[in-house]
Amino acid sequence: MTDLVCSAETCVHNCDRFCCKGTILVEGSAANCCGDTCCASFDEQTQNNCRNQYETPCRGLTVECEATSCVYNEGRQCTAEEISIAGHQAKIPAQTECATYQAR
Repeated sequence: MTDLVCSAETCVHNCDRFCCKGTILVEGSAANCCGDTCCASFDEQTQNNCRNQYETPCRGLTVECEATSCVYNEGRQCTAEEISIAGHQAKIPAQTECATYQAR
């Protein structure tokens, strides 16, 4: 399990800069840098999809990762002790990124 801090505060799963989803997917199978990754689990908070007020932030969660070129990727799972998802004011998954990504 990984501690995840998320700056994508426009995401419906974000609560106090932590994710309430439990498991997320980081895309970026051809990644060479952070900007080549994104949080595929991002869903924009809009008026049509209300934030679940009963969800609680998960400090440790499972991060499935397609960025196999990352030093933290082992068997498509993130092994970093702490991961940061960036995406301030994101509206779509492509406007987010795994800021923890490091090329092998």
